[in-house]
Amino acid sequence: MSLFVRKNVTAGVPAALVALALLTAGCAGEDGDAADPKAGSTTSATPHGYVEGAQEAAEQQSRLVLNDPGTGDTRVVDLITGKTHEVSRTTGTTELTTDGRFGYLHTPGGTRVLDGGAWTVDHGDHVHYYRAEIRDAGTFPAGAGARVRSDAAVTAVTDADGRATIHRRAEPGKGRVGSSRTLPGTHAGAVVPYAEHLLTLTGDGKGTPKAAVYDREGGRVTSLDATCENPKGDAVTRRGVVFGCADGALLIRGDDGDFTAEKIPYDGDVPAGEQAPSFRHRAGSDTLTAPAGDRAVWVLDVTERTWTRVETGSVVAANTAGEGSPLLVLETDGALHGYDIATGEQIAATERLLTGERRAGTDGSGPVIEVDRSRAYLNDPAGARVHEIDYNDSLRVARTFDLDMKPALMVETGR
Repeated sequence: MSLFVRKNVTAGVPAALVALALLTAGCAGEDGDAADPKAGSTTSATPHGYVEGAQEAAEQQSRLVLNDPGTGDTRVVDLITGKTHEVSRTTGTTELTTDGRFGYLHTPGGTRVLDGGAWTVDHGDHVHYYRAEIRDAGTFPAGAGARVRSDAAVTAVTDADGRATIHRRAEPGKGRVGSSRTLPGTHAGAVVPYAEHLLTLTGDGKGTPKAAVYDREGGRVTSLDATCENPKGDAVTRRGVVFGCADGALLIRGDDGDFTAEKIPYDGDVPAGEQAPSFRHRAGSDTLTAPAGDRAVWVLDVTERTWTRVETGSVVAANTAGEGSPLLVLETDGALHGYDIATGEQIAATERLLTGERRAGTDGSGPVIEVDRSRAYLNDPAGARVHEIDYNDSLRVARTFDLDMKPALMVETGR
């Protein structure tokens, strides 16, 4: 599959600061992004996360990957330069997901891997930012319904039947998906790479799924004394991995190879239609959001181990940056609303931002809210545009990107 980039795209970014260069030198010899899942890590003389042809930058290189399932039109918007990259089409996309660098376009025939050309490597005490060319990186055989999760070393692809394969994450950065290793058994929900291991809820459909930990070679390390009835979603936070369950959430943490599981229950019985179906959050945040039926939003504070139900108008999409930021809710009036999570009070609202139908599509397409450390992004499929929102300034519309396609699916990369 070919990929084309508009020639008017600005090449390069300002040179990194001297301080950043010193940090880069200090990272030589640390674990690389191309670590072998069998060995666990490799030693490299290049900066952590670097790949050939990439350019290190002094700030996060955020980009939006957009797709119209009907026409197949696919675009990448560079949020630094404001330029739009046109890439080859993918039609029939049922879902668009990301691991922070790669966009995964799920179709009935397989999952296309698109290298967004921007990524972040977080060391904890400092961070590296990279940008490179946007390019196709092949296709995973698993199609519609597949769940793709990654860490710095491996990517786990779980198909709709619960079978999982493990890939070296460095391979797509070289333009190919590469070979894979099969994880034994079947899994209820996504297999999630975490703390140099693989976390999963094992289940063959005959009983309540149970938490288990595998190594990257596919060997079972331990089975945890924890179950998760009717798994619904997952999220990786700094506090551990969260799996959504019928009675709340299951938090799995790892510390130097030792893993523990802890339930974060709802406060009382919650009807099935009001249980959190999936999670959205800012990458690196410990505050998760999820619909709580049609007119409310769940906020899960993983640090405090608490659920908060915020009553809203009719919910289309929700997200938050966490850490004192407002809860952002797109409602069926076409406006974005901001709520104080602690009090449930509405503290801000925009004018109507969406045109046409203002509900999520039955095919999984429709408006979503992507959030990073300073901005939120709201796609308007019918209006062929994306709004950039400053959520720290009363939901001010900072920029609007007008497009030549309908952005029915959207994710943010570079995080």
